[in-house]
Amino acid sequence: MTLTRKGIATRQRIIEGAAAEIRGQGVFSFTLDAVMQRTATSKSQLFHYFPDGKDELLLAVARHEAAGVISDQQPELGSLDSWSAWRSWRDKVVDRYRNQGPNCPLNAVMGQLRPTTEGAQAVVAELLAQWQAELTTGIRSMQSQGEIDAGLDAERSAQALVAGIQGGVLIHITTGSLEHLKAALDQGIEFLRNSVAKA
Repeated sequence: MTLTRKGIATRQRIIEGAAAEIRGQGVFSFTLDAVMQRTATSKSQLFHYFPDGKDELLLAVARHEAAGVISDQQPELGSLDSWSAWRSWRDKVVDRYRNQGPNCPLNAVMGQLRPTTEGAQAVVAELLAQWQAELTTGIRSMQSQGEIDAGLDAERSAQALVAGIQGGVLIHITTGSLEHLKAALDQGIEFLRNSVAKA
């Protein structure tokens, strides 16, 4: 679908309104009527931009929330070229989830989508690929400075960091504790930092 500038803005307003509705009322109370009321859009407008209805809108919200996961870590995530930068990034990740609390909008939305559908898989794959790419770039930057063992597999190390973070976030969602997230970040960064001494 080719959209005008006004159409793009309207579609984005609907997505952001749906995201706000989920944050405020929870995904189980989520209705298209509530989104229409919040965004001052008609049913015909909503179905013009999301012809497949609720599932298509939820998928768009999931993509919106996934993009927020990355943007909320910037500019630190894109500038991992010193240990102080890594520490700042670590603190920003922890602060993001502390401020968010145990309610994760992305997790809530994804829980309503069938995880086996191509769209849901694509959202997760895009998020992980971008996150891992940023971390891989940071690791390679530190390798070029001799701060991380040059023989270390940068991509695999980035994957391990993301897996640790996601595990920590899941525990935070279920228990309200950030300690596992902090441990995953601290141990992951410490491993990278000690790799030269161990080489």
